[in-house]
Amino acid sequence: MSKLRVLLADDHSLVRSGMRAMIDTLPDMEVVGEAADGAAAVREAALTRPDVVVMDVSMPVMNGVEATSELRRRWPDVRVIALTAHEDRGYLQQMLAAGAIGFVLKRAAAENLIRAIRDAAAGRAYVDASVAGPAITAQDGPGEPLTDDALSEREVDILRLVAEGLSNNEVAARLHLDLATVESGRLAAMTKLGVKSRVGIVRYALHKGWLTGA
Repeated sequence: MSKLRVLLADDHSLVRSGMRAMIDTLPDMEVVGEAADGAAAVREAALTRPDVVVMDVSMPVMNGVEATSELRRRWPDVRVIALTAHEDRGYLQQMLAAGAIGFVLKRAAAENLIRAIRDAAAGRAYVDASVAGPAITAQDGPGEPLTDDALSEREVDILRLVAEGLSNNEVAARLHLDLATVESGRLAAMTKLGVKSRVGIVRYALHKGWLTGA
């Protein structure tokens, strides 16, 4: 079985070295590249085509949010895990909105990062439990309250995958639906919930416990 290809993006060389040493001892994954800033991460991804990118949120030149957006735009299949020392829920919402599928705190145990990488590669979201709870109280903006109107089973399935970072095309393929059905189902669900952006979907998913990495 081929190994998971992991790219490490962090502006601290000691952090990258520690992650590399840990990952390279595992039989199912390997580090294929490193980057010290967001722009370098995008360039390195073009060269190495990783399965998963571990992305520091705060970096020079191009920060983690911008780099994640660019990676997801160019390579929708690449999974991004946000890594940060900051527990501010704003970082979580920004990274998830940019397309990250995981969020891990640097102070978390090493096995949390490994689990997040494996979950991301399998298309499952991982959000550190210590920030998932507080994050649901944040407002996305005017007109996006947390409501709990009844959703159909199909709408729930669609929202779960959207919250995990999948594009409409990826959701359609996963659920064996046509693109128009996914788009209409997503719009209907968002209308019922009163949300107007992907951040609102993510916040609802956190509220329901769909993304908690506990």
